Amino acid sequence: MAEDENIKQQYLNFDEYIRQGEPEKKERAEAWRVAIGLQAVDGLKTSEYLQQTARRNIEGEITIDEARELVKQYYIKKTTHDEGDEDKEEADLVSGNIAKLLQTDAFTYSVAGLAAIHRAIFEGVFKHAGRFRDYDISKKEWVLRNDSVLYGRWQDLRMTIEYDLEQERQFDYTTLNKDQMIEHLAKFVAGLWQIHPFGEGNTRTTAIFTIKYLCSLGFSVNNDLFEHYSWYFRNALVRANYRNVRKGINAEPLFLIRFFRNLLLGETNELRNRYMIINPPEEWKVQPNLADTTVVGQVQDKCMTSTRTSTRTSTRVSTSINTLNSNSKLYTNNDNIIELVRVIEYGEMSIKQMMESIGLKHRQTFIDYHLEPALKEHFVRMKYPDRPNHPRQRYLLTVKGQMLYQELTKQ
Repeated sequence: MAEDENIKQQYLNFDEYIRQGEPEKKERAEAWRVAIGLQAVDGLKTSEYLQQTARRNIEGEITIDEARELVKQYYIKKTTHDEGDEDKEEADLVSGNIAKLLQTDAFTYSVAGLAAIHRAIFEGVFKHAGRFRDYDISKKEWVLRNDSVLYGRWQDLRMTIEYDLEQERQFDYTTLNKDQMIEHLAKFVAGLWQIHPFGEGNTRTTAIFTIKYLCSLGFSVNNDLFEHYSWYFRNALVRANYRNVRKGINAEPLFLIRFFRNLLLGETNELRNRYMIINPPEEWKVQPNLADTTVVGQVQDKCMTSTRTSTRTSTRVSTSINTLNSNSKLYTNNDNIIELVRVIEYGEMSIKQMMESIGLKHRQTFIDYHLEPALKEHFVRMKYPDRPNHPRQRYLLTVKGQMLYQELTKQ
């Protein structure tokens, strides 16, 4: 099976928008790149028409809904049909639907929310979009040499999803270090995928749910991983859930853990599909030590730095940040964010309480140089995000913020 690198050619023409850095164009381009890249999980490729239409949306010439309608009409009016058109139509329609999902912040963490994501992705493609399967399934997998993962019974689907989501909802991340956090997230996502509640499109649904969920925890995840390595992501999910005692094969979560370490920590572990195949041929037997990871990623500080920092705070923060792994996506070199994370800890505080703890009296200065950057970089979140002016509004650390706090308290 070819590696995911061959998918890159489909959306390299969007790179210019990423490099230019215009916020709205960059956001739309990243959404389209993820949407197109995810089609690789089912071996699908988009058409040139979709590429051109996506570019018009990125440029702001047409809205995302107009882009989706143009693609829909393109296939309705198409008079000649070439080989592979049916697959391209699915890839194009689904890509437009995913791009729309990724251009909105809405997310519902529930069984209904998971079904809604599937419905939104496959609207106009599958008649059963958003509906759980009512039959048992098995799927031959390349990495398993045509064996299948054991998927959930159709009678238990809703109950099993409800259980997994509730367990995750109640999970306490404050007790974990960053390595344990990655392992836990990988286990949660692998377990959710293994349920396989839909007849088709489970991996693409799981990917979008994962992106949305990680964003709700404070992480920025719309990057090259889901674009360039979607096929690896699927195979890693397969290996994390496959166990065959007779053949001496245990479930192997480390491939998926590597994916998440690259995604969330900025590491560059080598991600190759051939490493995951069971009983590999001789030329594929040598592979990296799965227990080893190397951090080489770079994180740029995008937040403003306050011109007012007390001598006490400056000394404390500088000492800590110099010893942090500043290459990781969990960290920041913005002293004001670090100061705020230290103050909030694992509690919840009002703006007045945070200002008093830091020693600031000017509200707007605090908002501009402490709170807004911390919110923007997803280290801090509102207790009532839908009502910013709620009379009892409080601010808490996201999971990302909690990870930073743990590292700071080690110093």
